[in-house]
Amino acid sequence: MSIVVRTLSDRVFEVVREQILQGRLPKGEPIRQDALATELGISKIPLREALARLEQEGLLINHPNRGYYVQAMSRAQVDEIYALRLSIEPHAAAYASGVATDEDREHAKRAFTALDTAAHSSLADVAVRNREFHIALVEPGRRPLTTQLVERLAVLAERYVIAHLEPAGRDARAHVEHEELFNAWLERDKRKVEKLLKEHIQGTLKDLRAQLKDVD
Repeated sequence: MSIVVRTLSDRVFEVVREQILQGRLPKGEPIRQDALATELGISKIPLREALARLEQEGLLINHPNRGYYVQAMSRAQVDEIYALRLSIEPHAAAYASGVATDEDREHAKRAFTALDTAAHSSLADVAVRNREFHIALVEPGRRPLTTQLVERLAVLAERYVIAHLEPAGRDARAHVEHEELFNAWLERDKRKVEKLLKEHIQGTLKDLRAQLKDVD
């Protein structure tokens, strides 16, 4: 496959992914690949590649002979995602805070600043910056499998992050929690990092359970 086609597939992946996160692709109906390819001005080859990647990320479901569908949001899925995050992420971030290099800490600072700046843009952008910030707190641990798991869960959580931030005041609360967490991380206070991150994830899960009570 040529580099040009591969680059186009990556771009299509990003565009379609954003449409899913923003709720612009209908749920419960098959994705009309011909219409979507025409709308994006591309052939169906890079679109199929992008849809396959989105299925791997858990945003789409592929039903044989019926095509791709947007994966529905549910309490069951949010419970599973956040239970896994709670079991992995707080301890991983706490460990990473103790071994982070100066370069790691600068990278984390940039991620925090980007998240803070994104608060004034779209929720989809905030969700991406939120993912990058959380990963930046774990990655310095130099435990590749752990980082991959955290990143995978963060990707799956992005639609829920957007839903969580929609009610008024949630963004301000999230900022305060992130700032307190990040300061503890910079201070290498592992116990506090683990405690704050657990509380942050648990608080988000509690809110989402209430929001999604009528979804299942």
